[in-house]
Parts: sequence; structure tokens; C-alpha cells
Amino acid sequence: MNTQNNKSLAPDATSISKTLSYLLRHAPQTIGLQLDPEGWADIGELIAGAARDGHRLDRATIETVCATSDKQRFALSDDRRRIRAVQGHSTSAVQRRYPAAQPPERLYHGTATRFLDSIRAQGLKPGARHHVHLSPDIRTALAVGTRYGVPVILEIDAQRMQRQGHTFFVAENGVWLTDAVPADCLTPIDPPAC
Repeated sequence: MNTQNNKSLAPDATSISKTLSYLLRHAPQTIGLQLDPEGWADIGELIAGAARDGHRLDRATIETVCATSDKQRFALSDDRRRIRAVQGHSTSAVQRRYPAAQPPERLYHGTATRFLDSIRAQGLKPGARHHVHLSPDIRTALAVGTRYGVPVILEIDAQRMQRQGHTFFVAENGVWLTDAVPADCLTPIDPPAC
């Protein structure tokens, strides 16, 4: 995402959330923002850097977006002076440590049908992100897959993966994370009818 495109959007919660995602997950350096290894950024520095780049943010708006986002992409520190993206980082400055977690028997990944051949051959890889993101339910996976085109849901045999030595983590917002999903542990399933 290019922050230049966000400047033309109305300053609604969705565009602010997208701007925060871009800055806190992928490109803090575009506004001179420093993230610590756990992804935390000083809110004052975020606001100042965003202002220099033409984005109007204030503390109240940031807190509202954090509190009302249905995806709960962001977390505020206990003292409310810092913010971070919960997961989805691609910047090398962030190396979040999540505690290992016992996954459910099945997890799900939503993607577009155009990626299915590659996934069948190579499994799921994190790409530019640090982890593969998995959903605990089909509905969430479908919403994710729809963003990329004609959706397909991949059912992940998480218990089998764990027996094979794969580690799972769960972010604060309920997104499951793992380093990769082998092709033999996933099965395409039909999305439910809407």
C-alpha cells in the first residue's frame, strides 16, 4: 500500500486503519518512525511522523480505531503511550515473540482460486510477512479470501502439523500463526453459500 493513496481518502476509520496497518506492519521508515523488536511505536512520534507525511492523526482517533476495529489489528500499551500492530509484520525491525499455543484440530486459510495451483505445489508460505496467517473458522477465512478474488478456503490439519513438529502461535486478536503449511496438510473446501 502506498501512503500517497491514503492521503486522498476521507479520514474515516477504515482508511485510518489501513494507514496504521501500512505504517506499523510494513513501512514505519516512510515517516521516520522507529518500532522496537516487539513492534511498539510511540504514539506521539507516530502522530508527528504522519503529520509530516500529510496524514492527520490524533490520539483520540487512534484510540477509537483500536477500540472499535472488528479485526482488532492494533494494541495499545497499558500506559496508552505506545501502539503496535498485533500481527502481519513484514518489516525486519520487528521480531515479535508469541507464546507457542496448542492449535485446534482444524484451522482455515482464505485465499483466491488463482493461487491454488502454487499452494498445492509449495504449501502456504508467509511471503513478505513473518508468518502464515490462519483463521479459527471458515467465515473469517472466507472474508479474507474474498479480498483477493474468487475465494477458496483451505482447511489445515493443524494437529497433523503439530505432530510433524510445526509450532503454532496465536495473536491477541485470535489470528493463528505458523512458519509455513506443507501442501500435504491442507485441503481445499468449498466456501459456504452466503
